[in-house]
Amino acid sequence: MRMPTPRGGSRAILLLLLFLLGIATPGMVGRAQAKLFDATSFTLPNGLQVVVIPNHRAPIVTQMVWYKVGGADEVAGVSGAAHFLEHLMFRGTKTVAPGEFSRIVAQNGGEENAFTTHDYTAFFQNVASDRLELMMKLEADRMANLVINDAVVTPEREVIIEERRMRIDNNPPALFDEQLDTALYLHHPYRIPTIGWENEMHKLTAKDEQDFYKRWYAPNNAAVVIAGDVTVEQVKALAEKYFGPIPSRPVPVRRRVEEPPKVASARLSMKSPRVTEIEWSRQWLAPSYNRGDTTEAYPLQVLAEVLGGSAASPLYKGLVIDKGLAFSAGAYYDPNQFDLTTFGFNATLKHGVTVGDFETALDGIVKNALEGGITADEVERAKQRMIAAATYARDSLSGPARIVGTALALGRTLDDVQSWPDKIAAVTPDQVREAAKAVIHDDIAVTGVLMPGPTS
Repeated sequence: MRMPTPRGGSRAILLLLLFLLGIATPGMVGRAQAKLFDATSFTLPNGLQVVVIPNHRAPIVTQMVWYKVGGADEVAGVSGAAHFLEHLMFRGTKTVAPGEFSRIVAQNGGEENAFTTHDYTAFFQNVASDRLELMMKLEADRMANLVINDAVVTPEREVIIEERRMRIDNNPPALFDEQLDTALYLHHPYRIPTIGWENEMHKLTAKDEQDFYKRWYAPNNAAVVIAGDVTVEQVKALAEKYFGPIPSRPVPVRRRVEEPPKVASARLSMKSPRVTEIEWSRQWLAPSYNRGDTTEAYPLQVLAEVLGGSAASPLYKGLVIDKGLAFSAGAYYDPNQFDLTTFGFNATLKHGVTVGDFETALDGIVKNALEGGITADEVERAKQRMIAAATYARDSLSGPARIVGTALALGRTLDDVQSWPDKIAAVTPDQVREAAKAVIHDDIAVTGVLMPGPTS
């Protein structure tokens, strides 16, 4: 993402989207959700998938173009190429001068940006609905006609290097997260930061970016999601006019190395004078929607909500309210990754609390929760909260577009999105317990402690 950007497509954003994946109210849990978002999908002859999500509450529209490629698809030694190309997509085509894209969007009263993750790259514009045709024309143009040469690459390379220094190197939590990723993933490219390692970013060339663009940026490797005050007929006509003439191209199969079994735990610590509180985390590799035992994805979402999703959850109530050891405490899990993902706990410790005392308390709470069997009532309340929290998703313009686009970019389907409330509602307490037993093992956990203090 052009600044400001979350590293690798912030996990927090994806966690928020998980709750937006359903729109049912608690009383609707048992009903089929055949028309979630009222989305309609069609595919052009060149392979471009288009999804339309009508929302006529206001005369505005969001256009999102998703490319099924991210940092984890880069060739070894050229880390940051995917994110760099995201920047270069704003640097001009054969007919649009550098910077002109953003100027045109702003001139027409819109806003735009983009973001890159390990698994996908997305571009979006929010504009008045009568400006959609212009946005489609601009996006189709840069899908096919991007100009990449030294004149645009050299200055923009300095921009992404400065972005890394500002958002990662000068940000202790982000810098520490990078180190934790290298401990969690032994072999998989998720261990490499999406923005890239700085020594490799300096070496990115116009040819590197040309090759990446030609290899991955094709209509048959993309999806366009339009949400807002439009009709399917309007969008189809415009998509055929502007995206339809772009020829499809052979696109590589996404072949990524498999993560070997983890047989040891790891513990990382880091000090920084710019940190005021101890930030603590513990995480494990876990199945995603696509990899590992995928049947655990929905139970693990419920497990995270049961353990740390509310003020009454065992982690928050036990560590923050009852024992007063932390300012915050919770659990997290995001199944929206192409390969294995993570399940974990995090907390911010109060002044004077030692890591040892905190971990003893946390271990006891988690053990009691898991051995106590996680009751049916706890699971039901968690499911109700998850579905109720998404009640207002229909009122969002960009939320549904991001949810659908994320799913499509990861190789999932519109039906997968439509059925999310039903899948969550169907999770049983036994499934939650079994998922917990499968993932949470102290002998293969990665624990991180970021604390105040001098670095030398």
